[in-house]
Amino acid sequence: MSKPTTPPAGGWGALKTTLQRIEPGNARITLKALIRANQPEGFDCPGCAWPDKPGAAIQFCENGAKAITHEITAHRVTREFFAAHTVTELNTWDDYTLEQQGRLTEPMRYDAASDRYLPVAWDDAFALIAQHLNAITPDQALFYTSGRTGNETAFLYQLFVRAYGTNNLPDCSNMCHEPSGRALSASIGTGKGTVTLADFEAAEAIFIFGQNPGTNHPRMLGELREAARRGCRIVVFNPLRERGLIAFQDPKSPTEMLGNGATAIATRYFQPRIGGDLAIAKALIKHVLETGCEDAEFIARHTDGFAALAADIAATGWDELADHSGLSIGELQEAGAIYAASGATMFTWGMGITQHADSVATIQMLCNALLVRGNIGKPGAGACPVRGHSNVQGDRTMGINERPSAAFLARLEEACGFTPPQAHGHSVVEAIAAMAGDRAKVFIALGGNFAAATPDTVATQAALRRQALTVQISTKLNRSHLIVGRDALILPCLGRTEIDVQDGTPQQITVEDSMSMVHLTRGVKPPASEHLLAEPVIIARMAAATLAERSPVDFIALTRDYDRIRELIAAVVPGFTDFNQRVREPGGFYLGNSARELDWRTQSGKARFVVHPLSAPLLDRLAALTDQPLYTLMTVRSHDQYNTTVYDLNDRYRDIKGERRVVFIHPDDLASRGWQAGQQVDLVSVWFDGERSVTDFRLQPYDIPPGSLAAYFPETNPLVPLSHHAVDAQTPASKAIPVYLVAR
Repeated sequence: MSKPTTPPAGGWGALKTTLQRIEPGNARITLKALIRANQPEGFDCPGCAWPDKPGAAIQFCENGAKAITHEITAHRVTREFFAAHTVTELNTWDDYTLEQQGRLTEPMRYDAASDRYLPVAWDDAFALIAQHLNAITPDQALFYTSGRTGNETAFLYQLFVRAYGTNNLPDCSNMCHEPSGRALSASIGTGKGTVTLADFEAAEAIFIFGQNPGTNHPRMLGELREAARRGCRIVVFNPLRERGLIAFQDPKSPTEMLGNGATAIATRYFQPRIGGDLAIAKALIKHVLETGCEDAEFIARHTDGFAALAADIAATGWDELADHSGLSIGELQEAGAIYAASGATMFTWGMGITQHADSVATIQMLCNALLVRGNIGKPGAGACPVRGHSNVQGDRTMGINERPSAAFLARLEEACGFTPPQAHGHSVVEAIAAMAGDRAKVFIALGGNFAAATPDTVATQAALRRQALTVQISTKLNRSHLIVGRDALILPCLGRTEIDVQDGTPQQITVEDSMSMVHLTRGVKPPASEHLLAEPVIIARMAAATLAERSPVDFIALTRDYDRIRELIAAVVPGFTDFNQRVREPGGFYLGNSARELDWRTQSGKARFVVHPLSAPLLDRLAALTDQPLYTLMTVRSHDQYNTTVYDLNDRYRDIKGERRVVFIHPDDLASRGWQAGQQVDLVSVWFDGERSVTDFRLQPYDIPPGSLAAYFPETNPLVPLSHHAVDAQTPASKAIPVYLVAR
């Protein structure tokens, strides 16, 4: 099994690692850009949404450096490239090879006769989109959004889509933290985390659930290191034993970087079975209540529903909690004792919590655990869902939401002078079903890699191919460009690192990080091609071509000066009053959080305790469908990956080199099958509608609970049934896939 070594993950160490990746002849501009990453006069990293730390000289981590260097690449995907390769051929290339081709340079249109992309003029591309959109009813169009999109673009996009006549705005949030928003909104009246970066300096305990900061948001490790060094107790719950959560070498510490040790991160590292977190949350509450450590005054003053919760917890035995969690009673009570002894505790979580069928219930139970100790609304305490993409939270704030509130639509109507559609639109899962059922005809993606990121890959890609038109607004080539409708467009846009000039004036966009800080981002390098357009301009021209005289606003005029877009945002979105002035303050501004202020915007005006029972294990319900031994598979990223973007074929945190088709398995599970490390297998998922499979994976022994497996996505996304998703949120249950293994 892998040894728990601790390579550095940020700061100067990230710079050192990145220098090895810089392309010859491209070093000067790359280094210049890296130094400007996440700085007040620079650009926001196009990677994760971790907040910036004021005054830090180096603000990027290793994975952020990868994202930046790959955007700045000197490689180009030109018309000559597309002339040399058919779409059929390109579809045989792996995702890593597609990523390596570089930046897109001009708009392209798919030609079915030659099976190639051919150049198309921008005006002709927008006319084609308008032609398709105006030939269908609005609810037959789907408008997807990636979390890399800036606030100004996102606001224009939702305005265009609603002026067109639909709320079909599926978003990458649907596939990651949708359960967090749904759960927290119902429990505490806001769908966002309640902590700020300063709370890491005051927390007495930090509990980390289903999260791997070392790979997914490495700058968080710096905050955890500082917390651990001052005595904060850090408790980790993760089936996989992840190196970055065990110990961390601070790249800014000469002593640690010279090999004289590292800072231990986890005080206790618990490895539950996959999906055991709901039982863990209940166990924390049970220990608090049984030891009389609840905050009775907080409960009485700020909450309702406590009696029902207490009754449910009392009726749930320790044996049942241990069985469901995969931890011993002693381990559960040890974690409970740490929680009960802490005067200020923060819960953080990632997609190891959200991508489960019971994710909403689990997050609400975690929220219950925070509330019973009064751990919301005081320094060092609160809920901290750690978002992925850099502006995924901002997109939601700007109205990218298939289920908009009536209040948001009313403000949009008042500011823009039209009546928006009121009916809910399609989420990602619903959008795929609509395409498959011929209830959708046009698919437009504002960034992202929908064809690879989504569940049930074979079915999803077949649904995309049924579309009359598919449109990809992108910086680099990816799988989604090759899964074409009968008509297809590639519209290349500026990247976050590039200078955006409109009417002779450099423009700035804004983003919102995981902790509700809104700040400017300014490109620092010339565009990769003279034919690229900024995302707001692409949306504006698409809107102008489609809506023509019925447009409620002058989209083109708004994009001549992005301050005009921000003025409109200020009139529509709460918290953005004086947007242009406040965002120009150093570091931007904090949007605020009602629950942090103990302002509970729920129906009762108080925080709500929500009761959820433990459900029967999924594998037990599926056992009758196969005579094969079943395992639970979770999908994960490698260390050289961000979402579906594969930077390299290595994963040094897990000792994987030059490959990705790997299944991590406990040694005892290998032995029980009579298999050896390196055994080649196929994976078959079992579901009520049939089986799905992926082939030719290698078994790798790893420190993971027996009965649990892990493998990289997007390679294993074909195993996720479209109907296996979070209750009440429809997020694909990619962390709980029932599978069996077949030796090759």
